[in-house]
Amino acid sequence: MKKIVVAIFYLIGINLFLPTLAIGNYQLTIPDIQSEAVIVVEGNSGKVFYQKNSSQSMYPASLTKIATAIYAIEKSNLEDQTIVSLNATQVDGTRVYLEEGEEITLKKLVQGLLINSGNDAGIAIAEHMGGNVEKFAEKLNEYLINEVGLQNTNFKNPHGLFDKDHITTAEDLAILTQYAMQNKVFQNIFSTKELEWKGQDWETTLYTHHKLMREDPYTGITGGKTGYVDQSGQTLVTTAQRDNLNIIVVTLNASSKRDIYNDTKQLLDYAFEHFETRVIPEGKVIIKNKNEFKVPQDIYYTTEKGEETVQNISEDGKFEILSSNQELLKTIQLDKVEREQQNKGLSSTIEKKEQNNYFLSNLTAIPVILTLAVLTLYYRRIKRYG
Repeated sequence: MKKIVVAIFYLIGINLFLPTLAIGNYQLTIPDIQSEAVIVVEGNSGKVFYQKNSSQSMYPASLTKIATAIYAIEKSNLEDQTIVSLNATQVDGTRVYLEEGEEITLKKLVQGLLINSGNDAGIAIAEHMGGNVEKFAEKLNEYLINEVGLQNTNFKNPHGLFDKDHITTAEDLAILTQYAMQNKVFQNIFSTKELEWKGQDWETTLYTHHKLMREDPYTGITGGKTGYVDQSGQTLVTTAQRDNLNIIVVTLNASSKRDIYNDTKQLLDYAFEHFETRVIPEGKVIIKNKNEFKVPQDIYYTTEKGEETVQNISEDGKFEILSSNQELLKTIQLDKVEREQQNKGLSSTIEKKEQNNYFLSNLTAIPVILTLAVLTLYYRRIKRYG
């Protein structure tokens, strides 16, 4: 009896100290997370599964390189040749060992930046695009605000080495990663596990620093970036996909690599175990009181696995998807199919039916014609031979 009582109190204690999230009609237990700031987002629908201090200002360290990479990919010609400066070769931290005066394509610099976290590659990109680091940072921040939609980010350099004013949030990093992953070139480099590297004075194989991509592979991993400076602690961005479910996990300021990878795996497990993303395909026709509307683009929405949803459409084509507890999952304006198009489609259908009927009517007349022909020949034969 004493053992049962102790077990009950133990379970009660666990439930008191483990955070939970209300989903549907029951509670999902959130893993015990050590990182200071965290967010877990579905990449297609944008649904947030879990967050902890996600809007708190943090130091990102080398996660900054995600921003530098997508900015370079979108705003420059990756085949441009760059000439490496002495300044780039003297930067601290991880490098791809560029040499002063070395000529190298911008694409190769982006690869060295993301795969091997090369700070020298970051400086070379900044000087190529902005003339110097300061001007590059100004342009980068404008891009992040105006085109990516970040609200609480201010980057002072292209690589993430410490600057007290070089800040962002877990939420902004998730938005940034979601945006960048829509670009196929970025996707390809971000998911690269190893790359043969032939520099002017350094030949090697670059390996991703992200353990879940190579050393401790996790099923469905599609990319990742690591980061560390003393002031930021361990930082990590991870993307993974299974079926239609695309997960982005941002974990900031963990005290050890062990903690940050454990946090990330637990959060990925949590998301894949409990949720699914559904899609309504582009072009699907939805009818409301004899009016036809078309879905303008693929609609992604994320729910608890097996959860029933409600779909509503207004007279003007505003389409809403709600969860079982009336949470708005997605809203989008559908394209109305004009009457002329509907009538044209109807006329086309009628015309086809008429053509088919004409063909069928002629087809049914063939036996009659054959019968008459046979009778005529028979009649002539009788008349001839009497």
